[in-house]
Amino acid sequence: MSKFMLLQGDEACALGAIKAGCRFFSGYPITPATEIAETMSRELPKKGGTFIQMEDEIASIAAAIGASLAGEKAMTATSGPGFSLMQEAIGYASMTEIPTVIVNVQRGGPSTGMPTKAAQGDIMQARWGTHGDHPVIALYPSTVEEVFKYIITAFNYAEHYRTPVIFLMDEILGHMRESISILDEEKVKLIPRVSESELEEDEIFHPFKEDDSMLAAPLMKMGKTKFHVSGLAHDESGFPVGTPKDVDRLLRRLDNKIKLHADQIGIYDEYMTEDAEILVIAYGSLARSALKAVKLARDDRIKVGLFKPITLWPLPTTRIRELLKRVSAVIVAEMNLGQIVYEISRLNRSRTKLEKLNKVDGSLITPQEILDSIAKIKSEVLEL
Repeated sequence: MSKFMLLQGDEACALGAIKAGCRFFSGYPITPATEIAETMSRELPKKGGTFIQMEDEIASIAAAIGASLAGEKAMTATSGPGFSLMQEAIGYASMTEIPTVIVNVQRGGPSTGMPTKAAQGDIMQARWGTHGDHPVIALYPSTVEEVFKYIITAFNYAEHYRTPVIFLMDEILGHMRESISILDEEKVKLIPRVSESELEEDEIFHPFKEDDSMLAAPLMKMGKTKFHVSGLAHDESGFPVGTPKDVDRLLRRLDNKIKLHADQIGIYDEYMTEDAEILVIAYGSLARSALKAVKLARDDRIKVGLFKPITLWPLPTTRIRELLKRVSAVIVAEMNLGQIVYEISRLNRSRTKLEKLNKVDGSLITPQEILDSIAKIKSEVLEL
């Protein structure tokens, strides 16, 4: 039977991670993500887990990667400046295919920016922040209940696809409080770590041997089985290689293991898109304003719908293309100077009218501001 709790977004993130099986957290205090560490420090030891406050964000993600390699589901949490420091290690976890969850509660930037104000400026950084070619999975919920739900999904994705997963939030979402439903343990589906006992007798474990779907073997808990791990280009045994054929095969597999499963990874919500002539695209806490604006526009008999991507990387491109073909205009609302809008523009082969709505002063775009944009584009496109 489900129970209800009044939780802050950051608290829901920590408790959801524990529900997902996270038993190691390493972090460094930073606004507006500190409450995640505070909750972990209090609740994780009750489950037999380990909490460590590290000296900085570089050490924090390195410790989380090490704990995951040793067999524990691990997470770290930070905000913009700390996320920048973590990029090299995120690349290492991508190359070595070590499941790790990294939470970024976004704030205004660049640099120190606005520590107590919301922004969505790290969207492209989540995808392209490290050097080299590799894919990434990034989720971005919009409610406290979704935070709890999708942090569990983040851990499952990390384990199944053997990849670091970026879990994006923002200051508004991290600090708001809502009553949420907590599922019972038996109703939560988790992907566990593989143990040595699951190997066949005399079977040699190849940590990077792919199956037909391009996925590497599930990462095994540390025990008697030894395997090599290197950030260098490597073969299926984990030992470094330098031949063009082997390097090409590795990098293409890392890319394909996400690309070929994009439709399964993609999560999104739609509201009133069936007959929509105008489509609003918004994500994170801003999607809440967008939904209110869409409802107000419908009250004025304007046919507007909302598309809310929860998986930002890989973006649910198949569904977005379908919607772009059906509507007359699209408004992409973001608390940045325009980031996801460039992906929407790339997908817009039907040349549907595309409008940006942006704000970077640390405040949420209001429903009225979105409604005004809807009215403007209606007069330009639908009343010609």
